[in-house]
Amino acid sequence: MSDHAAFLDLLHREVVPALGCTEPIAVALTAARAAEALGAPPERLDVAVSANLLKNGMGVMVPGTGEMGLGIAAAAGALGGKSELGLECLRDLSPELARQAKALLADGKVELHLPADNELLLYCKVVAHGGGHTGAAELRDSHANITNVWRDDELVFSAGRAEPAEGAAAEEEWPLSLAAIHDFATTTPLENIAFILEAAHMNRTVAEEGLSRQYGLAVGKNMDAQVRRHILADDMPTFAVKLTAAAADARMAGVMMPVMSNSGSGNQGITCTMPVVACAIRLEKSDEELARALIMSHLTAIHIKHHLGRLSAHCGAMVAGTAAACGITLLLGGGLREMEMTVRNMVGNVAGMICDGAKSSCALKVASAVGAGIQAAMLALEGSAVPGNEGIVSEDIEACIANLGRLGSTGMRETDKVILDIMLHKQ
Repeated sequence: MSDHAAFLDLLHREVVPALGCTEPIAVALTAARAAEALGAPPERLDVAVSANLLKNGMGVMVPGTGEMGLGIAAAAGALGGKSELGLECLRDLSPELARQAKALLADGKVELHLPADNELLLYCKVVAHGGGHTGAAELRDSHANITNVWRDDELVFSAGRAEPAEGAAAEEEWPLSLAAIHDFATTTPLENIAFILEAAHMNRTVAEEGLSRQYGLAVGKNMDAQVRRHILADDMPTFAVKLTAAAADARMAGVMMPVMSNSGSGNQGITCTMPVVACAIRLEKSDEELARALIMSHLTAIHIKHHLGRLSAHCGAMVAGTAAACGITLLLGGGLREMEMTVRNMVGNVAGMICDGAKSSCALKVASAVGAGIQAAMLALEGSAVPGNEGIVSEDIEACIANLGRLGSTGMRETDKVILDIMLHKQ
């Protein structure tokens, strides 16, 4: 497979529509597949999830239910989910099935636990019981990767070898680098990459919805009100932060609208997309210029995320904010050198942003990451960048990205445990 074919394959695998926060949706998807194997509405569910999946799913609203948490996600998926829809598995959830899911949960028929001796970052197994039979499904390593399905302990589906976790493949097998991404984004024929414009359309629709009414903390909507009162300037950076935060507000509140995700994260997909869209709108750029900038952004996010892993104590908004800043740099006439400087500026500024689960305040982190990204790009375009001898920044951009990945995947392991312990033991 050529590098360009590999890049397109990565984009089609990692940039996909998702309805709702992808951690509870991963549980809903697994439960839907388990219920399908059972062949009847389940009477009881046993749900095992990894610690990181629990952390990222316990505080976010589940679309169509008006409730938060992995228990309602499992119940809704088992009773009204469709596994063939992947990360949009709750798209057809009816109010009646949502009511039944809430009743199943209220009756204590959904048991959630952390499996012993499971070190996987992203893992879920749901066993659905009903009519004297069981159906079970297992998901691991990525948010839509169902690996095994059982009916009454008989294996009825197996994906074979599970997807390798990020970083497991030899680095020489990984096709992306910032230089290669820049070359691909700027030289590939438009017809090969025009599909990325659907991300702009889909995520802007959710952003406009977020601006229209009160969702969560209403970070974007409140910024819009401050612009109207002439407290905030109606400039490009404010427009970018406002649109991106508004989309995150709506998504974290469980809006029944899909977003285009990136690397298994809807918020990351929003943050890769909306700042670039906002910049293109204000600069009156063409669809081709927007498409190339979005490709730059989404592939950069996939590249950085490869070094970090799917779930960690490191906030994906920082990754996506960095990637979007590279897309904005391209729109503003910058080249590879300026993009490298942009990444260094972000790593030197907000590398330590933690992930303490998916929740309404993710919109605040998204806003901070977008603002920092635009600042990083502006500095780079003026020739200013954090020197490679400072902190975890390196002059070599691939070493710099690897340093960030090491910080998040290795350095924050204990941080991850402390965050989860705090979340589980609040008074």
